[in-house]
Amino acid sequence: MAIDPAHLKHYCGFVNIIGCPNVGKSSLINALIGFKLNIVTPKSQTTRQRIFAMYNEPEYQIIFSDTPGIIQKPSNELHKKMIKYIEQAFQDADILLLLIDAYKPCNIPTEYIEKLKKSTCPLFIVLNKIDLVKEKQLSVLEKEWQTTLPKAIIKKISALHNMGVKELLTEIKQHLPKSPSYFDKNELTDKTERFIVSEIVREKILLLYKEEIPYAVEVIINSFKEEENLLRIQADIIAERETQKIIIIGQRGKSIKQLGIAARKEIEQFFKKQVQLELYVKVEKNWRNNKNKLNYFGYKEID
Repeated sequence: MAIDPAHLKHYCGFVNIIGCPNVGKSSLINALIGFKLNIVTPKSQTTRQRIFAMYNEPEYQIIFSDTPGIIQKPSNELHKKMIKYIEQAFQDADILLLLIDAYKPCNIPTEYIEKLKKSTCPLFIVLNKIDLVKEKQLSVLEKEWQTTLPKAIIKKISALHNMGVKELLTEIKQHLPKSPSYFDKNELTDKTERFIVSEIVREKILLLYKEEIPYAVEVIINSFKEEENLLRIQADIIAERETQKIIIIGQRGKSIKQLGIAARKEIEQFFKKQVQLELYVKVEKNWRNNKNKLNYFGYKEID
């Protein structure tokens, strides 16, 4: 089999991002690829699955992998699956990136630190939210990580304000292996359009509802019909209890109407088309502990 000479000057790899909840993993990926692909909220467990986002240039393809925040004590089967997505990120990384909240650092479990020490691929420690931290505090944190993981490349950024992101991207490119592209250069993500819509709806649920509601629901897209200038979408919001269903709908349907308006606006912005969105709420008791339901909802089994 002949080797395409163009591939000799092409670099491609998986940059897998791990970290505690709310450190800004999704915000960083959005900043690196230059547009909002992954949902972002102030609440923990916003990201539930592993999501690939592609950065493409003529000589580069970087597959950024967003993962759920590190869960120290899983309380249900959904959490266990989320942990497996994190563990998988250690196995197939060409570059590992540990994202740290410089403003509110969390304790990374010892088992993850040991895995990072044993990893043979390039490792980045990225201190995020530096705009919120005094220089002295940042210097102390940097030295702590230099001591803990001396082989790591330490970078300082603010993903929200796009500070240091370009420099981080440049450094990542320098550590990519030579390889042809793994995905078509026109692809933005490994996820389907239906998945993107379900995540947008779920993001609005996280932003609009309080307490347990955002964590007890899943969004399933039943119908996605694309016309020339219109998308017709029907989605089910799956809750665990009837009381949750009542809260999601709200008095005289006020809450779900507000949710629909917010979600429709962002879906229209993403797809650049007018959207007709219908939302219904159904109850699947204890779905977060039901392996069959989790598989049906798209949480793949990982050995």
